[in-house]
Amino acid sequence: MTDAEADLVILGGGSGGYAAAFRAAELGLSVTLIEKDKLGGTCLHRGCIPTKALLHAAEVADSARDGEQFGVKSVFEGVDMAGVHKYKDGVVTRLYKGLQGLAKAHKINYVEGTGTFSGGTTVTVDGTRYTGKNVVLATGSYSKSLPGLDLGGRIIASEDALKLDYVPKKAVVLGGGVIGVEFASVWASFGTEVTIVEALPRLVPNEDEFASKQLERAFRRRKIAFKTGVKFTGAKQDDNGVSVSLESGETLEADLLLVAVGRGPNTAGHGYDEAGVQMDRGFVLTDDLLRTNLPNVYAVGDIVPGLQLAHRGFQQGILVAEHIAGLDPKPIDEAGIPRVTYSHPEVASVGLTEAAAKEKFGSDVTTLTYDLAGNGKSQILKTSGAVKLVKAPDGPVVGLHLVGDRVGELIGEAQLIYNWEAFPEDVAPLIHAHPTQTEALGEAHLALAGKPLHTHG
Repeated sequence: MTDAEADLVILGGGSGGYAAAFRAAELGLSVTLIEKDKLGGTCLHRGCIPTKALLHAAEVADSARDGEQFGVKSVFEGVDMAGVHKYKDGVVTRLYKGLQGLAKAHKINYVEGTGTFSGGTTVTVDGTRYTGKNVVLATGSYSKSLPGLDLGGRIIASEDALKLDYVPKKAVVLGGGVIGVEFASVWASFGTEVTIVEALPRLVPNEDEFASKQLERAFRRRKIAFKTGVKFTGAKQDDNGVSVSLESGETLEADLLLVAVGRGPNTAGHGYDEAGVQMDRGFVLTDDLLRTNLPNVYAVGDIVPGLQLAHRGFQQGILVAEHIAGLDPKPIDEAGIPRVTYSHPEVASVGLTEAAAKEKFGSDVTTLTYDLAGNGKSQILKTSGAVKLVKAPDGPVVGLHLVGDRVGELIGEAQLIYNWEAFPEDVAPLIHAHPTQTEALGEAHLALAGKPLHTHG
């Protein structure tokens, strides 16, 4: 065994790991980054980026199908999956090359291989020990299934759905959270007959109830079927299809079953347990500066309990690097992390739901809903939806919830409003360009500040 020393050894090269590596290198620290697969992790190769590319292809399919609404003579003739993959993989490849270039430019010691945390501040890869003054654990997450439900054949996870070389005629999506809703949206645009099964009472159950209702209404219009508040009991497959059984006694027949029941922490088999890392149901427990119970050992990203979002891991990586370098970064407010579901329509939110705000502040919470029917750009795009604001008693806006096509792009301003603790009166005088969807945010704050122009009440 040979030893390689560095200021920082990072296990995992996804959003959290590479952000920690790049920021630490910028701050003058020597960095070893260990990754068994490809730099960029799940988000770049099997998650956010390829999924959103598929969703854009789906939007183009809808535009072709609906051209007549806009006076454009276009025809939707079908989807060429080979062409879709060529487009999607091109996006991923360009971003991957960019990341590799950045790793070289930052003079990161990049190690390809499966790493095991050996205790102390050492990670072992193929018999070589890499010891840092500090270690960051950033091994990400994997697609979960349910007990007794084995993935394979016609029962697939999101990673497999990204590689499908055909458009299924009928599909059942198990799970009505972000991943399930996004794939249901893609397939419906491509021409698949989709049914979502969600055990909880509503789609996107982590969002404000308002957002769930808006999304469900839109999905009904799109003829995307969904069954909420019903549990899955089993699935059988043969050469012709898959049969999905529900607790209600109903059986659904489809070509494919997509299992989208969430992601689990990828911590087993990496030596964490043996090294004495404190964990809970596989997640690594940390304090608000992402320190584990072991000295000089940090954890970031999907293995830390909370929102499993690439941009959360990215920011956590930066925070850890700055803390190790002796700066004084502020802990991350989890509620201040923007959340977007990129379905058609999109759902975007930041801050507290109305229910969470009432739990925190009592029943004096004020809410205001502004319908996108009053927004010029939304009318041009032919999208329906709304903006909902949640305000603390005598306090700032503590929750912003948006539903509609392209509202994911509005979340930048929304997260500033939440994170800078703005009052409606602070936002009302700000000028929003016309015609844009950002005006909907402005109008909602005008109304909440008591000077509604395009709303009554």
